[in-house]
Amino acid sequence: MSRPGFLLSAWPLRSAAYLLTGVVTGAATLVGLVAVAMVCGALAIVLVGLPLLVVVALSGIPVAWVERRRLRLIDRNPVSGRHQVPAAPGLWAWLTTRLREQATWRELGYALLFAGVLWPVDALVVTVALLIPLSLVATPLLMATVGDGREAKVLKQWTVTTWPTAFGVAVLGLLLMGLGAYVLGATAGARAGLVRLLIASGEGELGAKVVELARSRARLVDAFEAERRRIERDLHDGAQQRLVALTMALGLARLDAPSGPLADQLTKAHEEAGKALAELRELIHGIYPKVLTDYGLQAAVADAADRCVVPVDVDLELPGRPTQAVESAAYFVVCEALANITKHSGAHRAQVSGGHGGGRLFLEVRDDGCGGADPSAGSGLIGLADRVSVLDGRLALTSPPGGPTLLRVEFPCELTKSADRCA
Repeated sequence: MSRPGFLLSAWPLRSAAYLLTGVVTGAATLVGLVAVAMVCGALAIVLVGLPLLVVVALSGIPVAWVERRRLRLIDRNPVSGRHQVPAAPGLWAWLTTRLREQATWRELGYALLFAGVLWPVDALVVTVALLIPLSLVATPLLMATVGDGREAKVLKQWTVTTWPTAFGVAVLGLLLMGLGAYVLGATAGARAGLVRLLIASGEGELGAKVVELARSRARLVDAFEAERRRIERDLHDGAQQRLVALTMALGLARLDAPSGPLADQLTKAHEEAGKALAELRELIHGIYPKVLTDYGLQAAVADAADRCVVPVDVDLELPGRPTQAVESAAYFVVCEALANITKHSGAHRAQVSGGHGGGRLFLEVRDDGCGGADPSAGSGLIGLADRVSVLDGRLALTSPPGGPTLLRVEFPCELTKSADRCA
């Protein structure tokens, strides 16, 4: 409504249509509620108690359904109801679910308010802001048709006998129509806000959806980690064992073969099998290291530090073990950080420290390198941040040019004893 082109847009017409349909719908709702009351009164002789309560309580549901769809006239954002999906199919499950919901009673209250108060207000606003200005604008037409060019009644109260006066009244009507357009828009907006407040999905339902989304995300993370461990076990117990057997067979065949071209080919095959076995072991370790599964994060970080080219000091004390998802994410954050130190920092020494406090697991990776780490340079930091954020963690990086570099990561979690976790 604050835009300059509001009067020339379709919104005044949409607002008028919304209020006009509100008058019709409200009158129909009043008639329907009166009919329901009469039927219930007639049935009260035979049926007492719950059947009448069910009929009255459910009468607001169709009214709310119509109101939410009528809201599309002036609100481009779709709205949904507050009702839950019944836990089981069938009429009885639907009835019990609806009668236990707060939304059903809110819709009943809205239907009573709509039938008793809102639609008369809509009718009053439409009359004052639309119909009266239109009747003023039509004064010259009435004078030319009904009054035979001699006179015309303005709102059935004043008589206009001259054409200049008739056109003056028409101009006044146009001015009032412009003002009425804003009145219609404001009233329609207020009505739409009331509908959204009473019978549209609100913040509570949105909060429930957010909670469910967080839970589904946690389930996906757990499923992903379980799949990683399954792949690691399959490779370790299947493909790796076959490669070991193949390497041993080629080694024995090379020892038994006489010197010559065949022995040379067996030697090359044995070396290639050994390289493939080494690569497979490195791949298995990268997917999910066995030391992490068996001994926990502290031992896995120490193992990663031992394998790092840059000397790494480890100061990590944990009285228990975090959840598997947090443990895995923390380990791979450390591994990626150490890999970045080896490739990009030019550091002579690094340090990994951490602990648990205040319900949070925190890890810090420092190095004395050249600094200047840039997440947009393809160093894997964006991937680390995404992995941490999935578990509601936080990642902070301090890396001024010239160093040193500090990477800190925190995860909200509680620690458990190994035995409790295995159980």
